[in-house]
Amino acid sequence: MYVIGTAGHVDHGKSTLVKALTNIDPDRLPEEKEREMTVDLGFAWMTLPSGREVSIVDVPGHERLIKNMLAGVGAIDLAMLIVAADESVMQQTREHLAILDILQIKRGLIVITKTDLVDEELVELVKAEVEDVVAGTSFEDATMIGVSSYTGAGLDELKDTIDEILDQTGARRDLGRPRLPVDRCFSISGFGTVVTGTLVDGVFAVGQEVELAPSGMRGRIRGLQSHKERVGSSDPGVRLAVNLSGVARTDIERGEVVTLPGWLPSTRRLDARMRMVAGAPHPLRHNSGVTFHLFTSETTARVRLLDADRLAPNEEGWIQILLDDPIPMVKGDYYVLRSAEDTLGGGQVVDPSPRRRHRRFVPETIEQLMMLDQGTGEDIIYSVADQSGPCDLRTLSQRSNLSSEDAVERALQLAEAGDLVVLGNLGTENDAVVYSSQGWDIFKSKVRVDLQTYHNNYPLRRGAPTQETRSRTGLAQGVYLRALARLVEEGCLVEDGQQLRLPDHEVTLTPELEKRANDYLQSLEREPYSPPTERHPEPELLGFLIDEGKVVRVNESVVFAASAYRELTDRIVAHLNENGSITVADVRTLFDTSRKYSLPLLEYLDQQRITRRVGDERVLR
Repeated sequence: MYVIGTAGHVDHGKSTLVKALTNIDPDRLPEEKEREMTVDLGFAWMTLPSGREVSIVDVPGHERLIKNMLAGVGAIDLAMLIVAADESVMQQTREHLAILDILQIKRGLIVITKTDLVDEELVELVKAEVEDVVAGTSFEDATMIGVSSYTGAGLDELKDTIDEILDQTGARRDLGRPRLPVDRCFSISGFGTVVTGTLVDGVFAVGQEVELAPSGMRGRIRGLQSHKERVGSSDPGVRLAVNLSGVARTDIERGEVVTLPGWLPSTRRLDARMRMVAGAPHPLRHNSGVTFHLFTSETTARVRLLDADRLAPNEEGWIQILLDDPIPMVKGDYYVLRSAEDTLGGGQVVDPSPRRRHRRFVPETIEQLMMLDQGTGEDIIYSVADQSGPCDLRTLSQRSNLSSEDAVERALQLAEAGDLVVLGNLGTENDAVVYSSQGWDIFKSKVRVDLQTYHNNYPLRRGAPTQETRSRTGLAQGVYLRALARLVEEGCLVEDGQQLRLPDHEVTLTPELEKRANDYLQSLEREPYSPPTERHPEPELLGFLIDEGKVVRVNESVVFAASAYRELTDRIVAHLNENGSITVADVRTLFDTSRKYSLPLLEYLDQQRITRRVGDERVLR
């Protein structure tokens, strides 16, 4: 699924266009209805001609509401830059375009609205002006379409064009590190706290434990909805409403990030590459105070220029940003810097948590930042492991262009520092592999989600079959066994015979199921040697009773109470000890039962290696 965002000047018809496309009014607040102006983020969705369902985030266009606009466009896949035909390019058109360019949103199109209010010649003039404005930006080659939200002209073409663009847009990768930047939080009677946002970098499942960053509060996912439809789990890039238990509505604000516990650090200091926008009203000077925006987070900050005294419009440089409030982030995230009234620039996070405050104009510092940005030495090893994990020595050596000995040495250094996870001995064992620390967290997350989903689907089973889990990981048997041992050692899961489960998974019966189970057991015990064969409970409940050792299933139709099976087995073994052999007819006579039960019982004892068939007789194995 993809998320589309709007952008453009106030009163250029963004919300009206969204309503015309989706039949959903994105303006949800009373003051928005009263003033006929979008104040905060609005949300809608639609099904395109291809059958693809997409989400739409509608943003406010007023200059005083840029922070709300920034909260909506940080995780979109495609942007619609909207320009009204009766007003053409305005101030917020330019600023919104600059923000989309900073965020490197390359998938976009330009929509000329209100074409019913002007003649065709003026529409063409507006298009020409827009072409001049977007030149040199990520929207330079964007398709341009004229529409009227009132007459419907151009809307079908717009939908087809969105479909065509998304055909060329790759799905978001599942990196196993889900993050949902919260853009709304509210409570619903009977359900409790609900947060919404766009999920990036991973998946969520009902029942998962989650953490909110930077606050550190923990809760559990009680329910998930996408486009008002309940879902059991999610894919990356989906708009989600997450019902959280264990967290109060009053404890959450926009800017919190819902994620898995323990992996996403928050920081007050970061290193980054900075690009000033061409239309910045003034240069950025060293130690300037700014407002820092990342996804839905916002805080005041101070910027230290590391390789210049100032950055003029359209210039680039290396900076260290000191945040007044901690914000969770990872390498590669896009940020935006603003002054009190204007967008200054932005770029990508290079190091989300540098160890120290950098001195200015130090060539070594700039080289280190460039190395982090481009990747050399251990960074290449880490990058290869991160992209190719689980990565064996051959791949590690080839893709890093290092000798095997050098690759092993660097990998062990990184493992000692906690940046790599090594499974096995790289130097001597063929199936030894390495994960990056993030790659290992991704793997752990996927196994957790897989097991959580299995527990959700089969709540009466103790756990998932070990080999079934392996097939979903795609790992070779040797690597899988190493990974499994490490996961058990770290307490991420429990190995229970040939099954795997999460540490907190418990199997319990509802009162209704408890009654059905007791009734079924009583029916078996009333005729212990000839139990009913046509009134079994549903497969999951029967499987639970088997796992609990309360019944024994000898074939598809014959099930004995555990006490009856033990008595049957003991008496058959005693008969064999006394007589040396036993037949189906002997069993039938011994227990006053029929062949329908005697033959399956003896075949089951053969399978359990208690007896062995010799002709028409059984002997003790």
